[in-house]
Amino acid sequence: MEYRSDKYGEQLSILGFGCMRFTRKGNGIDIDKAEKEILRAMENGVNYYDTAYIYPGSEAALGEILERNHCREKIHIATKLPQYLIKNQAAIEKYFQEELSRLKTDYVDYYLMHMLTDLEAWNKLKKLGIEDWIKEKKQSGAIKNIGFSFHGNTEMFLNILHAYDWDFCQIQYNYMDEFSQAGRPGLEEAGRLGIPVIIMEPLRGGKLVSLLPQKAKDLIAEDGGGKTPAELAFSWLWDQPQVTVVLSGMNSLEMVEENCRVASKAHPGMLTEQDHALISQVKTLINEKLKVGCTGCGYCMPCPHGVDIPGAFRCYNEMFMEKKSTGRSEYFQVVSLRKEKAFPTQCVACGRCEKHCPQHIHIIEELKNADRALRPLHYRAAAQVARWFLRY
Repeated sequence: MEYRSDKYGEQLSILGFGCMRFTRKGNGIDIDKAEKEILRAMENGVNYYDTAYIYPGSEAALGEILERNHCREKIHIATKLPQYLIKNQAAIEKYFQEELSRLKTDYVDYYLMHMLTDLEAWNKLKKLGIEDWIKEKKQSGAIKNIGFSFHGNTEMFLNILHAYDWDFCQIQYNYMDEFSQAGRPGLEEAGRLGIPVIIMEPLRGGKLVSLLPQKAKDLIAEDGGGKTPAELAFSWLWDQPQVTVVLSGMNSLEMVEENCRVASKAHPGMLTEQDHALISQVKTLINEKLKVGCTGCGYCMPCPHGVDIPGAFRCYNEMFMEKKSTGRSEYFQVVSLRKEKAFPTQCVACGRCEKHCPQHIHIIEELKNADRALRPLHYRAAAQVARWFLRY
């Protein structure tokens, strides 16, 4: 297993175990199966295990497995504060103590503010005293490192990155999301600041394996130098020195073995020119299914009326590259739940964006199409309820 350093020199395995996708059995988690997978990952050198308060049964399962095998001190636990559920200062401590109880531990190695989408979410926590709370927990040793996980656009990511002295961060990043969400600019800025980056969705939930166009699968088989689609995607990430840990939701021993094999030989600069050319060809084949030729460059931004144009087009495209529900769920998460509204219906057709678009996209018209597809009536209703719950 290869390792990279965190902010304080701790060695982290470049492959992390994502505990969100444990195999389920009946109404719960198949804990015996998960135990075999976790122990095999540990044997192979994986020392970073990521869970969250809202992953059903995940924290409790991980805690039980570690207690059964007396191996808590051998690994690093990462879990997350459900900041979107926090209404008062007391709730911060309540959720944290509940997580410690589930995990059967008295400290968390890497603690994240879960799913920040804009600076307002962090500012809300600041008003509730989160900074003093973090300071006390770090001084007591209950939290070793503090960070945040992010879903939103690059500008928002950079704002949050500079808003606090973070120990690490977690972003969605893969070769198809190179210029969306935090993107390469966000990754490189974190690297410049010395902030370790944990990667989630390296395969887009398996989409860069199971839902690749057949032409892309054939191309990889012919020109991939023996690499599988998953290996190619992981290698693209580990090729970049700013990437610290790549999470994988491993739920079979075969997957554990294969991912550990790939991680054992990964290093920055590992990809050849042929590999980069292959990935570029695969991206082209995937993009043939795009509804809008938006590259996520951001030249259309900022919209004077607050519309997240790249965010709308990215999720609109996901509906046709993957599944309708995938694009809609992504949009609901990264746009609908922001405090400041950013919907296409705010467009007043001023035309500023179209003047700056290098792809010459008819943005005004395509925003209407995207909004109709992304926000059918029941999604709009659900978003209104969610925003009311968050007191937006």
